[in-house]
Amino acid sequence: MGQKVHPFGFRVGITEAHKSRWYAPKALYGELLVEDFKIRRFLDKELNRKPPFAAVSDIHIERTREELKIIVKTARPGLVIGPKGAEVDRLTAELQHLTGRNVSITCVEVPNPDADAQLVCESIAEQLAKRASFRRVMKMKAEAAMTAGAKGVKVMLSGRLGGHEMSRSEEVRLGAIPLQTLQANVDYGFAISRTTYGTIGVKVWIYNGLHEELKEGEIESRAAGARPRSRGRR
Repeated sequence: MGQKVHPFGFRVGITEAHKSRWYAPKALYGELLVEDFKIRRFLDKELNRKPPFAAVSDIHIERTREELKIIVKTARPGLVIGPKGAEVDRLTAELQHLTGRNVSITCVEVPNPDADAQLVCESIAEQLAKRASFRRVMKMKAEAAMTAGAKGVKVMLSGRLGGHEMSRSEEVRLGAIPLQTLQANVDYGFAISRTTYGTIGVKVWIYNGLHEELKEGEIESRAAGARPRSRGRR
């Protein structure tokens, strides 16, 4: 059997920063971990599952003793902020009620949605739910990512594709996907498409080149203000 490793978890602390950045004593750790999960679930439900869809790809959480800071990576920051900041104020008030802490929300714009694995996944899942041809959607999104500057793309669908009785897996691969190279900047996304005949899993891997080829500023902006432990070769 093949042993699959999550591309992000494989690189945490080496070329990727943690998505939750805080320290807690043993007695409080579990409570804060569950709180992080609830925050992510709430924001995903409010911003990604309700119209107008804000195309949120990632949520980073930082904590100090006084404040809970949430960094939202989105392709449509205007929808997260709302007219005159009304939407972000509403979300902040609801999260303060949910957690009982001082909350601040910051938006970071995703400059290229076609090269963001999570946003590509969500887009494919949405089109499959509208009964689009899965082969055409896979090919179209893979080509769009390559056009957006990716060095390699892999899209995999699994489930009752096309409404067939038996579930199966299909994949499209363009360019190189070096999954075992720690210095490789591989973006990974997963989404579920809930169709009338069952759920279909969507996975996307996008390879954006080696980290050492990127500029220092690009790596820092990807981590939304956080610095991983080390980026050099060991």
